[in-house]
Amino acid sequence: MPTSTSPVIRMQRSGIRSVMELAMLDPTAIRLELGEPDVSTPAHVIEAAARDARHGHTGYTSSVGSLELRTALARKVTEINGLPTSPDEVVATHGAMHGLAMAINALMGPGDEMLVPDPEFPNWRMAATAVGVDVATYPARAAAGFVPTLEDIEAAVTPRTKVLLVSSPNNPTGAMYPAHVLEGIVDIARRHDLWVFSDECYEAITFGPEHVSPARYDTDGRVVTFFTFSKTYAMTGWRLGYVVTRDDVVHDLLGQVAEATVACPSSVSQRAALAALAGPQDDVRDAVARYRERRDAAVALLAARGIPCVRPDGAFYLMVDITRATPDSDEFALRLLREKHVSVSPGTAFGAGGAGQVRVSLASDRTAILTGLERLADLVDEWAATPTAAVPVAAAHAD
Repeated sequence: MPTSTSPVIRMQRSGIRSVMELAMLDPTAIRLELGEPDVSTPAHVIEAAARDARHGHTGYTSSVGSLELRTALARKVTEINGLPTSPDEVVATHGAMHGLAMAINALMGPGDEMLVPDPEFPNWRMAATAVGVDVATYPARAAAGFVPTLEDIEAAVTPRTKVLLVSSPNNPTGAMYPAHVLEGIVDIARRHDLWVFSDECYEAITFGPEHVSPARYDTDGRVVTFFTFSKTYAMTGWRLGYVVTRDDVVHDLLGQVAEATVACPSSVSQRAALAALAGPQDDVRDAVARYRERRDAAVALLAARGIPCVRPDGAFYLMVDITRATPDSDEFALRLLREKHVSVSPGTAFGAGGAGQVRVSLASDRTAILTGLERLADLVDEWAATPTAAVPVAAAHAD
């Protein structure tokens, strides 16, 4: 039989999904591993999409999305994000991750290198691997609130680097990068002639600090931004995102890749997106308030139990330090699920920078989060009390 020669065979499976599938086998599990809003899509969005579908809005659109939606998106980016944008600078996509994968496909080739923060969202690496692009990292350390330094970023650039990826608010850490860091990132990209890919999926979910896009400091069109309806409007299954680029060539290339892969984003989802943009935003504000309250309660609980974590300023994740029990986050996550019936994502699913930590989703029921964290703390205490727990972290990382 013929065998695959695709770069996809080198793709590693996400550790998030591995835990998820195990958790699905446990009907009693408290599910804190997935980043999915715990509410339904707003009713007015569902009703508008159903109405439009009944009226025949179910056919193909342009590969870059309908003009009506791109016009609405350009208005939103201009007014809400403060980035003057025209409809011709917007590409509607089959989710933000598909948009990013298309951009990698359109602008990079085998042997090129994409630079991402560590901890990283694993799907970035998966999308790059699929087209033969290599991935390197720059550190975002817990001690600095998971905000990288410009010195570390520039030191990671190599002659093969073509894309510098940034994500703020960040998944998995919830970190928000200050304006001066984002401005410095664009300056680094300009001096080294790099693209900047800005993953802004959690732009609307912030707890105080202002969300700032690196595109604010873009003077020559090298910043490509990626947005989604999934997190803001609880529309994960609708698969609708969008890309903003000031470069006409990039815009056209994205359209060509879309035509070759999905033809166009779902027309029904595009109509739903229009309703989400035009309708009341109370659901968004209410969701952000809930995430913030859950964050505060979770951080307080962990502090009371003596377990370190970095208080996130955005998104809906919490990176919890479990090194008092073990530096092995994979084994900790498996044991937590097996013994305490709580599923969390192992930190190593997000790269070497996640070692000794687990990611907890705050997009779950408040009671479930607090119960799950109490059980997590119990396991840390129990594990730390056993003789085998005293394994030096340095030794654990020696290989």
